[in-house]
Amino acid sequence: MAETLPEALVRAYQSSPQLNADRARQRGADENVPQALSGYRPQIVASLSVGLQAVRNTLPDNSIEGTTLRPWTIGLTVTQVLFNGNKATNSVRVAEFQVLSGREALRNTGQGVLLDATTAYMNVLANQALVESQRTNVNVLREIQATTQRRLAAGDVTPTDTAQAEARLSRGLADLNAAEVALDISKALYTQVIGAPPSQLAAAAPVDRLSPITMNASIGTAYHEHPAVLGARYDVDVAETMIKVAEGTLLPTVAVQASASRSKQSDTTLGTFGTDQASILGQINLPIYDGGMAASQTRQAKELASQSRMVLEHVRDQTRAAVVGAWVSNEGTKIALTAAESEVRAADVALQGVRREAAGGQRTTIDVLNAQQDLTNARSRLIQAQRDRIIASYTLLSAVGRLDVHTLNLDTPDYLPEVHYHQVRDAWHGLRTPSGQ
Repeated sequence: MAETLPEALVRAYQSSPQLNADRARQRGADENVPQALSGYRPQIVASLSVGLQAVRNTLPDNSIEGTTLRPWTIGLTVTQVLFNGNKATNSVRVAEFQVLSGREALRNTGQGVLLDATTAYMNVLANQALVESQRTNVNVLREIQATTQRRLAAGDVTPTDTAQAEARLSRGLADLNAAEVALDISKALYTQVIGAPPSQLAAAAPVDRLSPITMNASIGTAYHEHPAVLGARYDVDVAETMIKVAEGTLLPTVAVQASASRSKQSDTTLGTFGTDQASILGQINLPIYDGGMAASQTRQAKELASQSRMVLEHVRDQTRAAVVGAWVSNEGTKIALTAAESEVRAADVALQGVRREAAGGQRTTIDVLNAQQDLTNARSRLIQAQRDRIIASYTLLSAVGRLDVHTLNLDTPDYLPEVHYHQVRDAWHGLRTPSGQ
């Protein structure tokens, strides 16, 4: 059975190393949120010390008292931060915005993989058609050469006609070889992008129905849906929240610390054998001057926020240019395809007429060869126009920001990055990933 373009896209979506690597990157970014949430949680530290100590004490009566101690101490300390200048709150917000930005980057990578897969599929399909067209051309040229040889033997044509037929056949063989080389290269790229070598490929159809119907509507949709634009917006949120994180270092920190410990043979005066201690302390730390570090970090965060806003405007301009280019290209391929179809029909009619006229002695061999070459060139342009038509429609869909599994209705589950996010967001412990690593 022939493999369709949607089936190839499914295979690429499931097996792309680039896409799988980006998914792993996103899962790693999800861990920034529980790391930031740890700022709300208590810190518990257990300690144990064991040693050997020789003691020799001189008493007031000049007598000497000595012994060998084996001191040990075990303790537990619990620290809970109550207020740290809202650094924990803002750090959580930064991590969450980074997760959202990473999801858009992942979606953009998915668009690129699907567009690359479409291009690889159409290149193989087009090159297969070009090889068949060149083979047909070679077979026709062989027939013309054989006919010319027979007519030369009969004295109807000159050796010049035979030489012209042989030259065109040699050119046709060279064009066939070039087409076969291009086909092999496109098959190798197909295997790299799709994850399996191509077999029999079915014709594909454009996806204009999934894109907005006007250029302005496409630009507006891209501003609201394209992952590059949305990711840049989240990056602005990250940068603006980092200002608050930097300012938080100038505010006081309030914490409560509770500790309990037990010591044995730790008194070098030999007056006690053991000591038990328990305490609860409140701590307030107010930064007064840190050498200008916090002030510099705040200024730096403000400049980076300005940069991120400028990057957002640049991304919007790039997206608009990409949509306009994709829209114009897509409309141009429609005209080019219609013209190529008309050219093939006209070239075929012209070739048949020239061959009939040549049989009646009204045309020469070179006229037939030229008409055959015109038809072959027209077929090649038609194949290229058909390829460009499909790729342009998918390129427009990608420029708009809708080239994804859901919009294309592909027969595969959509990868949902939020599933992993919710699995690890509130995890208080555990070294294994949700996948068991």
